[in-house]
Amino acid sequence: MDINFPLILVALTALAFVIWLADVTVLAPRRDPGRPEPVPVEYARSFLPVLAAVLVLRSFLVEPFQIPSSSMVPTLLVGDYILVNKFAWGIRLPVLNTKVIEVGQPERGDVMVFFPPNRPEYFIKRVIGLPGDHIAYHDKVLYVNGEQVPQELIVQMPPAAPTYQILQETLGEHGHVMRKELQRSGPDNFEITVEPGHYFMMGDNRDNSSDSRIWGQVPEANVVGKAFAVWMHWGSFLSIPDFSRVGMIR
Repeated sequence: MDINFPLILVALTALAFVIWLADVTVLAPRRDPGRPEPVPVEYARSFLPVLAAVLVLRSFLVEPFQIPSSSMVPTLLVGDYILVNKFAWGIRLPVLNTKVIEVGQPERGDVMVFFPPNRPEYFIKRVIGLPGDHIAYHDKVLYVNGEQVPQELIVQMPPAAPTYQILQETLGEHGHVMRKELQRSGPDNFEITVEPGHYFMMGDNRDNSSDSRIWGQVPEANVVGKAFAVWMHWGSFLSIPDFSRVGMIR
């Protein structure tokens, strides 16, 4: 289970605000002139603007995430640090994640951060199916609304005896790379219609991804935001941060 950082941030901001407000309205008028502020009040006054700024930034504008698994290879690697647009698909309240202002809707091919059904942890996958779409997956071939999704081979590795392929896949107007294993299969051979208010998600590493093929469709209320950029790669604590992968997410 991921640490609920939004809840911690909201709690700290609220605590600092309550202490500051109590000092301004009750404690300060009764304090002897020249007497220093109590330590809690001093800390609350100092940290409140910082906490409030971070809360607004992370809740309504942009939030950073780290990629923990290989399910989005080759698009995103383990250790990539990404930025997620929190307002692209609507303004949501922190912690509650309730949408209060409608802005836009996800499109096929978008990379989404969300909570899977009944799992309190962040996931990141690609939007394959929108509400009402008919999705089919047979013999490693994806179909959306009865049409085969175009795939173009980029490379297969190793060249002498290939075990996997990297392909260019096109979902609507979105083109992205994906990986297909040649000697193993992930969840395969199914057909499903996406329910109203839900999204069907799949990883770009199709045969190594826990996604909607396993745990089902993602309700709109579980959407966190749109992943749009890689800003750093840090493979391990002992390694040196790498900025060669900085760029927009396709």
